[in-house]
Amino acid sequence: MKSRHRVSESVLESLCERLAESIKTGLKAWPLPFPPLSDPDFPVMHPKDQEKIVEMGVGLLQADRGMFDRHLAIVVDLIVPHRMNLSDDPFEIHEKWLMKRLDTLTERLQFAIATEWLAQALDQSSPDSDRWWLSVALINGLCDASHGQPVHQGYHLVESIALAERPGTWHTQPDVTNANMDWNPHGMVPRTTSVVAHEAGADAAKWMMEQLENSGEERRKLLIEWCRLLLERKELIEPLGIPQILIRRAADPSQEVSSRVVLCLAKLIEGDKDSALECIRVLHGREDLLTRRAMADVLTRLFRRITTDAIPLLDGMLEDDDESVLAAASATVGDLRFLDKDMWADKIAELCTHPSKIVRRNLVYTIRDYLEEYSEDSRGIIPKLWADGDETVLTRLRELLMRMDEVDADRFAATLRSLEGLDIEGLWAPMRVKDEDRVTQWQQWLVGKADQPTTPERPEIHVSDMTEGELPELGDALNMLDDMGFLD
Repeated sequence: MKSRHRVSESVLESLCERLAESIKTGLKAWPLPFPPLSDPDFPVMHPKDQEKIVEMGVGLLQADRGMFDRHLAIVVDLIVPHRMNLSDDPFEIHEKWLMKRLDTLTERLQFAIATEWLAQALDQSSPDSDRWWLSVALINGLCDASHGQPVHQGYHLVESIALAERPGTWHTQPDVTNANMDWNPHGMVPRTTSVVAHEAGADAAKWMMEQLENSGEERRKLLIEWCRLLLERKELIEPLGIPQILIRRAADPSQEVSSRVVLCLAKLIEGDKDSALECIRVLHGREDLLTRRAMADVLTRLFRRITTDAIPLLDGMLEDDDESVLAAASATVGDLRFLDKDMWADKIAELCTHPSKIVRRNLVYTIRDYLEEYSEDSRGIIPKLWADGDETVLTRLRELLMRMDEVDADRFAATLRSLEGLDIEGLWAPMRVKDEDRVTQWQQWLVGKADQPTTPERPEIHVSDMTEGELPELGDALNMLDDMGFLD
């Protein structure tokens, strides 16, 4: 118990100091927003003295020792390393370890205290306006980093403010499924209850987000992390003005901020497509490398959501001079197939002569789909890629042509004719390993000394002739062949 007392006293002393600093920092944004809930019999008056708010916060902490001890025990259990013996007292075993981490302890404790004060301020039966001023100032002062507690705890607190609900309230109820004990297959499943933004609460939450937006880079990055999480609540998108925030931050002077906006685009499209398209336009026009790479990374997701509006993005990225952007964009070319197959095939033919070898290599991964749609290859894409000479491209093409020989000799013959004048000796070497006589026959056919080989017949497998032990092996083999695409 002595170790517990020593840790408790040290943490409390440090916490009082840090709490006062955090509240002072939060009070720099003055005046504070009015609480969304209040007692009609006692009109809320905005405080006039900032120092009294600081003194009240420290005084409440020192007076309510039970609250402090409760939160301290919870936080210690959360952060201490794994204990082999759960009956050990973490304060005794990890006293030195805890004392070296006072910053972590005090930060978590401040968020816990802010949560409790906000819960009292948003109590429907008896809202406490004093706790409101304290919690708002404390939250504003604590949210100064774009990672850790300010992201996850801060987001939940701002969401609670926007809804004017106590933190920790389960705002929605999931549908009952057959995984629940109270599921009734013959009953009517109720629809999930949606959240509703509180008008005054939304104004207070917007005030909090404006403080972040008008601060330094780190706080603006935190704001985007909040927006990314709040986009999951479609009912809050418009009341909190999230689309307008993201459009403004898409043009942020910091590429660290704008690149984080890119990660919000998919959900923003679902909530407000027009604003999302404007946001995309601003981001696509930026020249900084971090944002360009971020846009290239999400291009596939954009194709699925805005379809033809993503085509100019692809065209622009394929003219980029950064290898990472080119690699991500060229890997997305296959998405054009679902919009316009002719445009997709024309784009492949165009990119066969792209100056970047990364682009040409990525084209090979969509060639099989191309041959399925255009078996005659009237655009001459196979000869163009073969003439490229890149070994990575040639390796993939050899695999495709060897497979073509096995399933469609006529198509293989037409492809060989299209390769006349090019060095195809690299194709014969791996084919000789499988069937040297067939290679000789193809070579003789090319010079007019033999008939064209035909598609080899696949051996029939009669399951009835197999033993009981061979059946599982057959299933595994078929699954493997299916995964490799040989059973298409």
